[in-house]
Amino acid sequence: MPGRKANNSTPSTQRFLQISEIKDDTIIMKDGSLRAVLLVSSINFALKSEDEQNAIISGYVSFLNSLESPLQIVIQSRKLDLDQYLEFLKQAEEKQQNDLLKIQMAEYRQYITELVELGNIMTKRFYVVVPYSVFGEKKRSFWQRLSDILSPASIINLDQKRFLERQKDLFVIVDRAMTGLSSMGLRSQVLDTQSLIELFYNTYNPTVSRNEKLQDINKLMMEQKM
Repeated sequence: MPGRKANNSTPSTQRFLQISEIKDDTIIMKDGSLRAVLLVSSINFALKSEDEQNAIISGYVSFLNSLESPLQIVIQSRKLDLDQYLEFLKQAEEKQQNDLLKIQMAEYRQYITELVELGNIMTKRFYVVVPYSVFGEKKRSFWQRLSDILSPASIINLDQKRFLERQKDLFVIVDRAMTGLSSMGLRSQVLDTQSLIELFYNTYNPTVSRNEKLQDINKLMMEQKM
């Protein structure tokens, strides 16, 4: 009996995403625009004094007024993932020579595991998405920008020089955003390529990502070259 042919008509999830490529700490969208993502710290506003709260609000207003292009603020809630910490405890337990300490570490690791599973502890992460669009290239002619918009992804993939120019402009905006966030006492960090891929992998595969961790992209590239 001949084997059943694979169904090639099933659409890929990638077709429905607006992302064309992720490289050099930058997201390239299908419309030719670029994105950078900042991971931002949080502050406990309720615990601040009235003067401190007013200062934060004033700083936030100034930050918004200083923006020359739109930003997107994303708050993401996830189940607390302590797999790496638990693996660290397991390795430390195996190396422990003192039997009493070894037993205590095993009990502590078990306690943490049960606490996370039963408590369903959630953690929040705060992101700021910084966009850059070819529509912002005021110095270029209308027809040049229109040509880029009609076939943006192929141009960016083929023209590395133009990509680097746009990326440079993008990170000028990123630096301004980080400065504005810093004025409110918020620390921020640009997500690198690996972190961006993990972010979208975990976002679109919340269940699978719990059991199948994403490999380091640098290791994958080395394996492909070997």
